[in-house]
Amino acid sequence: MGRRSLPVPELFAAATAGDRAALARLLSLIERGGDEAREIGRTSYSAAGAGYTVGLTGAPGAGKSTLTSALIGHLRRSGVEVAVLAIDPSSPFTGGAILGDRVRMQDHATDEGVFIRSMATRGHLGGLSLSTPEAVRLLDAVGKRWILVETVGVGQVEVEIAGKADTTVVVVNPGWGDSVQANKAGLMEIADVFVINKADRKGVEETRRDLEQMLELSDIAPDAWRPPIVSVVATEQKGVDQLWDTVLEHRQFISTNGELARRREFRLGEELREVVARRLEQRARAVMGDDRWTSVQGEVVHGRLDPWTAADQMLGVQRRVGDVDRRHVGVLDVGGLKVGAYYISVE
Repeated sequence: MGRRSLPVPELFAAATAGDRAALARLLSLIERGGDEAREIGRTSYSAAGAGYTVGLTGAPGAGKSTLTSALIGHLRRSGVEVAVLAIDPSSPFTGGAILGDRVRMQDHATDEGVFIRSMATRGHLGGLSLSTPEAVRLLDAVGKRWILVETVGVGQVEVEIAGKADTTVVVVNPGWGDSVQANKAGLMEIADVFVINKADRKGVEETRRDLEQMLELSDIAPDAWRPPIVSVVATEQKGVDQLWDTVLEHRQFISTNGELARRREFRLGEELREVVARRLEQRARAVMGDDRWTSVQGEVVHGRLDPWTAADQMLGVQRRVGDVDRRHVGVLDVGGLKVGAYYISVE
């Protein structure tokens, strides 16, 4: 029986035992969504919790992929296994993605201690794919203890990684712009560690000064973690060991003061909201594909029904006012005045 036809429990068991093809198949099912994705989520939830997620984000061209590759090399030389999720932007027209990050990390493709998976954003803003949390949990559940997540290049909104990673590394370059740009992109709020990559170029000290100035202006509590600034030349592996030591220090710090637990609790709450929103969106799409849609739309177009009442009618919305439940059942024509009719029950 091919892996494509194996049930989720068998795929999960195989992935836990080290079957990379089974793990890849599970990730594909997660990206596809549907009942199998939900089954994977339920299976992974109880088995996850031991892994640690490091997110890397920054402007396009900052060298995130090169830095990620350098970190992989550093970890592998230390005998540490690592999983990588590389998020690539999707075309808004075709939905396709080049998946270039995976190409740039091909030096590690044959290493059994490295698992690299590219995921497309599929139009989702925030720098991540909608499936990223489920994918991270799956990797954790099958025994991946270190998970690196490289995001799409940061713009004004691509800072979602802050809510998905335990430690967030923000990558900048010398001459990247002044401190106003740092605040505008929201980077100061999400960074646990700053990395000045390509530190062999001019402007390193100016960039460090800008970051230090913004940190001075930030409202950081005396006993809170102050994001360190690490200079790195990823192409030459310079400073990568110091960066990883800093990540380990941050992990120890937030594990000790309870911040790690708070972050993960917040993450689960946000994920629950996303799951509910996604299910409601799926329900709405199903409703809009229903035969009733054409009929109700026609009522709105011809002025016999307003859009809000129509939406209530399509979704079967039950509204509560005090101790009264109202369920929309139709429209009454009272003397030429069109009124939304509701079934009313009083508790």
